[in-house]
Amino acid sequence: MKSIPNSVFARGVLLLASMTIVTAACGQSSVASNGATSATIDANRHFSERLSWEDREDFELAQRGFIATLPELSIKDQGGNVVWDMQQFSFQALDAATPDTVNPSLWRQAQLNTLHGLFKVTDKIYQVRGFDLSNITFIEGDSGYIVIDPLITAEAAGAALQLVYEHLPEKPVVAVIYSHSHADHFGGVKGVVNEADVAAGEVRIIASQGFMKHAVSENVLAGNVMTRRAFYMFGALLPKNATGGVGAGLGKAISSGEITLIEPTDIISTTGQELVVDGVRIVFMNTPFAEAPAETMFYFPELRAFYAAEEANATLHNLYTLRGAQVRDALLWSTYLDEAIDSIDAETEVLFGGHHWPRWGHESIVDYLGKQRDAYKYIHDQTLRLANQGFTATEIAEMVELPDALARAWFNRGYYGTVSHNVKAVYQKYLGWFDGNPANIEPLPPVESAVRYVDFMGGADAVLQKARQAYDDADYRWVVEVVNHVVFADPDNVDARHLQADALEQLGYQAESGQWRNFYLTGASELRNGIRKAGKTRTASADIVRSLSLDLFFDFLAVRLNGPMAAGVELSLEFSFTDIGQEYLLTVQNGVMRHKEGGQGDSGDAKVRLTRDGLIALALQGKPVTMLVNAGMLQVEGDAGKLEQLLSLLDSFEFWFNIVTP
Repeated sequence: MKSIPNSVFARGVLLLASMTIVTAACGQSSVASNGATSATIDANRHFSERLSWEDREDFELAQRGFIATLPELSIKDQGGNVVWDMQQFSFQALDAATPDTVNPSLWRQAQLNTLHGLFKVTDKIYQVRGFDLSNITFIEGDSGYIVIDPLITAEAAGAALQLVYEHLPEKPVVAVIYSHSHADHFGGVKGVVNEADVAAGEVRIIASQGFMKHAVSENVLAGNVMTRRAFYMFGALLPKNATGGVGAGLGKAISSGEITLIEPTDIISTTGQELVVDGVRIVFMNTPFAEAPAETMFYFPELRAFYAAEEANATLHNLYTLRGAQVRDALLWSTYLDEAIDSIDAETEVLFGGHHWPRWGHESIVDYLGKQRDAYKYIHDQTLRLANQGFTATEIAEMVELPDALARAWFNRGYYGTVSHNVKAVYQKYLGWFDGNPANIEPLPPVESAVRYVDFMGGADAVLQKARQAYDDADYRWVVEVVNHVVFADPDNVDARHLQADALEQLGYQAESGQWRNFYLTGASELRNGIRKAGKTRTASADIVRSLSLDLFFDFLAVRLNGPMAAGVELSLEFSFTDIGQEYLLTVQNGVMRHKEGGQGDSGDAKVRLTRDGLIALALQGKPVTMLVNAGMLQVEGDAGKLEQLLSLLDSFEFWFNIVTP
């Protein structure tokens, strides 16, 4: 199946598939960034004083076992396009001083994340780090390599494999383990193995129960908005410099090649399940619905090594991701980490994972897992304690701080997730969006509210005059909040846009979280320069689209149905898929699209015979019915006008919608 160019749906199938930015913008002039104000410099200095700078262990761990790397790490696809470039982060060398425009803790993490290459973890275990957002691991078996988590794209994974072959024995890859259902842990699989070898039984693909469903479904129904917000979260449009993007905290950035997928051959359904893969014994521990809806950690008893997947990292992780997703379960997450501690015996020598660097020594491993466990449990318990006293999510986020014993551990710092937005996630999981105050049941929409606020405050000029004083007083959060009303009341007010951008910028320079920084600075850029559309955006791969179930496909079409336009429409279409032998009845009634598997005789307005490719061409690529009929991809028995009517009711989603302006 060919990939789908310019498809909104393809962008939405998988968040990371569309994160390819090749050029910055479309010929727009650019308003330059400001430097750090004296208040920001002071804020970062005071922040630095609370940190454990004497603890340099991470720098030792991150460089331990180094074998080799590519000095100028730049990976290209077959067309010569750069899909991964670590050279753009050369300003973050380990001996580089912290800029005034970067939070000192985030700068430290950014420097650690620039370390890249092939590393020996322990006997028979090697990792390539810094070739993508995530790590790829190689385990030596009896006859070949077992690969764990083959990065996001085939190009990045292929480059990592070549580095391995340059410095280790050139053996075939005999198995791949997907630790979980996020694309940075499976998307590069075809860079290390091919589908024919898997089909022939020469390569095993191992994943936990539910992997395929969640790998292709998480970002479909809300994919367009998730992906647009992800451009903020990962700072994809920011220049890579001290006033722009310095990384995401979890890693540097996202590779932009081809995301691939091969269906698993072995499914891990229960904790304690064991496999022997190429002579290597592996004991699995399933951990669904914590960091990912389908995830597994696992232990190598003979190698005395434990793989923590993405349940333990060198940062506090997200209970809610700012791109938008379902809230994760903090209590369950902490429970899994507790179970991991219990399952790791005293002989365990190393813990390694899908991001960052390993931990060596049983005592150190237990301390690390225990403090990560307690961080998630503390946030969970204290949020509910305060919620039960009547405090709201916003209030609790200002009240909860990790105890010093947890907060001073570098791996619990908020480089990716933060205590603040994780508190709000716990509140949302249990209590939802409403804080109990009836004033907030039905607030006015943002533009209408903004117009009234600005009028109440004496007009835009009066608001901006007071806001400039607040900016001079370094009250940046208040400036952002109050000037936002002016921007939404009058989005063409350049003075308001620039003042809000200035305040957002200073908040970005102070932020410890990589994704907070990226949100603040991307918002500032769009306020100053407008939406700077990417010169090239990679759509989802053929492998991902091909893996969608028809039920999920029809669910997505239902999301695209324009309800008001369809309110008076009634139609019934039978779809018969000639290539896979399945039939579906699709109906529209009461402004709702429904689908049901199975044929219904001659009850529909029309019967549509087609292939899955034909459905994609029809519903996603917008190919006319007559064109597909003439091409032999589609046959319609009955009222073809009903099919045309259905297609006319489907919305297309504009990707570059406004975020910081109405």
